[in-house]
Amino acid sequence: MQATFTAFMGQRRLASGAAGDVALAVKRAGSNPDQPIIIFDDGTGRSIDFDLRGEDHEVLARLAEIMPPPTEITEPLSEPRGRGRPKLGVVAREVTLLPRHWEWLNAQPGGASVALRKLVDEARRASGDKDRERQARDAAYHFMSTMASNLPQFEEASRALFADERRRFTGLIADWPTDIRDHIVKLAYSDRA
Repeated sequence: MQATFTAFMGQRRLASGAAGDVALAVKRAGSNPDQPIIIFDDGTGRSIDFDLRGEDHEVLARLAEIMPPPTEITEPLSEPRGRGRPKLGVVAREVTLLPRHWEWLNAQPGGASVALRKLVDEARRASGDKDRERQARDAAYHFMSTMASNLPQFEEASRALFADERRRFTGLIADWPTDIRDHIVKLAYSDRA
């Protein structure tokens, strides 16, 4: 999944999309805009700075260095193959457990490593929706704090957001500037339509 970004010029959404697209849109908006321009990482809701100096290809090259596009590994690894399953991304780390935990893990089919991977996968599936909701809520709050902290009913809207009172929340922010309001709702609830 590719990260997305959104730029605001004052209270108006300027651009949204991939880092390169947003950076070039901000660059084209001018070096001396009449209102401040802020770029946000949509995954976190936090503001981020892009280095917009130079020609378009230079801006894009710098962005590619710090935010490479997601790629699949298709070439074989050039390093000699060690223990484990490096092609699967298996990483050896130390785990400290009590003896009774090791006994239980070792008694499981496939041994301790297989049992631990299954437990982690099951926990991720069980809490995945809650984790995504929490991340979306946090991103919406970070964006809200930057762009709307001086708007009417900000405190009440924040409480409603964290209480997961969607109807009340959207009612409290209904009179906020359209682009800000719509972006907050998108960050907070786009995966729960």
